[in-house]
Parts: sequence; C-alpha cells; structure tokens
Amino acid sequence: MKQHVVSALVENRAGTLSRVSGLFSRRGFNIDSLTVGETEDTSVSRMTIAVTGDDAVLEQIIKQLGKLVDVIAVRELDPASCLRREIMLVKNGADEQTRPAVIEIAGIFRSRIVDVSPATITIEATGDMEKLNGLLLLLRPYGVLELARTGLVALERGSLVLSLSN
Repeated sequence: MKQHVVSALVENRAGTLSRVSGLFSRRGFNIDSLTVGETEDTSVSRMTIAVTGDDAVLEQIIKQLGKLVDVIAVRELDPASCLRREIMLVKNGADEQTRPAVIEIAGIFRSRIVDVSPATITIEATGDMEKLNGLLLLLRPYGVLELARTGLVALERGSLVLSLSN
C-alpha cells in the first residue's frame, strides 16, 4: 500500500467538507491528511487529501468524489511531478546545555526558531513529510513537548493545472 495525494476543486460553501469527509467514512477509507483553502476564485476551494491504499482504493475514491455535486474537478497528483509541502510547529525541551544542539538541528533542516523560553524552543519547519519526519527523529531525544502539523498541500509542477474546466 502506498500513499496517494488527491487534489479536488470544490464549491466553497457550508457543508462541502462534511460531505467529502462523510464519503470517506461511509466507504471505510481513512484520511491521512486533509487540507482545505480558498483558491484565487473565492467561490472555489482546493482540497488536498492524502490517503493510503492500493490502486483500487484510489480509483474508488476518485470515482466517488467525482459523483458529489460540490466537487468541480478531482485527480491524483503524481508524486514525481508535484510539489508537496507541510508546515510543522514543534515545541522542544531545551535547557542551557541542550539548547545549542537543538538550534543546530533546526538550522540543518532550514527551520526557524519562532519562540524561546528558559526551558523550551519552538521550531517552525516547512517541507515534505520525509523532511519533517527526519527533523522530528533528531529532536525526540531532547523531548518533544507539543507538535502541530498543517497537513499536506500540493500543486503540480509546470503548466499542468487542475482547473474548473477539467
């Protein structure tokens, strides 16, 4: 089983998110990540949905999404030709002795220190899931106190676009 990323343009109105997520729960599909935001057209939102499953599961998801009235366009994004990003905030324990190591790890991953207290450092990191998971792996020995992740957002590279006319 592999992770698939599905991008959908949907009507930006109340109930759309509920109908889409309800489709997944009714079919027994688990959502790994779901992000939603307005597009350049305020009447349309883009959903980026990460799901794990085989190709048959993916095919069912795309067909079922396509049947929903609120869905304008939907397709899988090819991992080789799309940009994937996620934002993570991680609050780590960091006293006087461990703070330099935590700051160095954050720098290696091109992360930003966004808050410091006598006992903690909060780091903001942006990147693909592998990068963020790698950062977490190195920070865990210092004590991860809190963690928040936005979920995946993705767009296709180059001139290929998911548009209202698809």
